[in-house]
Amino acid sequence: MKAVRVEKFGDPEVLQLAEIPAPKPGPGQCLVRVRACGVNPVDAYMRGGRYPVLPPLPYTPGQDGAGVIEESRSEKFRIGDRVYFAGSVSGGYAEWSLCEAARVFPLPANVGFKEGAAVGVPFATAYRALFHRARALPGETVLIHGATGGVGSAAVQLARAAGMRVLGTGSTEEGRKLAIEDGAHAVFDHSDNAYAGKILEATGGRGLDVILELLANVNLGRDLTLLAKHGRVSVVGSRGRVEIDPRDMMGRDAAVTGMSLFNATDDDLVEIHSALRAGLENKSLRPRIAREFPLAEAANAHAAVMESGALGKIILLP
Repeated sequence: MKAVRVEKFGDPEVLQLAEIPAPKPGPGQCLVRVRACGVNPVDAYMRGGRYPVLPPLPYTPGQDGAGVIEESRSEKFRIGDRVYFAGSVSGGYAEWSLCEAARVFPLPANVGFKEGAAVGVPFATAYRALFHRARALPGETVLIHGATGGVGSAAVQLARAAGMRVLGTGSTEEGRKLAIEDGAHAVFDHSDNAYAGKILEATGGRGLDVILELLANVNLGRDLTLLAKHGRVSVVGSRGRVEIDPRDMMGRDAAVTGMSLFNATDDDLVEIHSALRAGLENKSLRPRIAREFPLAEAANAHAAVMESGALGKIILLP
């Protein structure tokens, strides 16, 4: 089968298309014929050797995708079932992907494979960050930093469906319009030096109950000054170190939590994907595809996923 391989950590050019044997499922595993696979920033961090836990070389990147069950050694699925996966043993950037059945989920009939490939990491990350880590509640006010990307768009939709007041940030007018379409009540230009004051004004001076932070090294210090009492920041992404003033937390009894989808338990995933499936079926959740690349252009996809101003999920098509 064709698969993207990483023989050494480095720049996007280390991603090379190769011909390798198709994996065979063992007990409790499934082989998925991949119709579309997702590209995520974490894939780029791993490829560059900049993630805390790195896979052994060589490896095939990718943890989310969608397709059809080719082989199954689990009672959970039958050959031909339409599925999406949120975890792969052999890697998702390939024609076939070996997955643990616990990381594979039915794809609703009203959702295409491309959209299915945009569910596993972005929507599960957003759900875990909002509801498992920040303990977000209906009626609270949440700010989604970077509301236009894959995780940000998912978080806007999830928070709005949960009955929260949703504010967002985006760097382009087009992106801000899309965030409004996703359900945000108001979206601010984070390239405007006065945006923090405008957000605080939008809360009537009370502050934010929850902030979903996708670029903590840039925003975290300012985030703490925007929180209401007992506010929480859920850190999803960061590209470096940051300096904060702890007094901004102390006076508010505020909390900062980190999260990684890799830490989710099987029970966590059952809850997450049960909720996501319901949202997909009733169309309150609508995965947004930003760009599509063929498998052979994985290097270009990795360059694109690290650019600012993303308008949804980037996917590869085997």
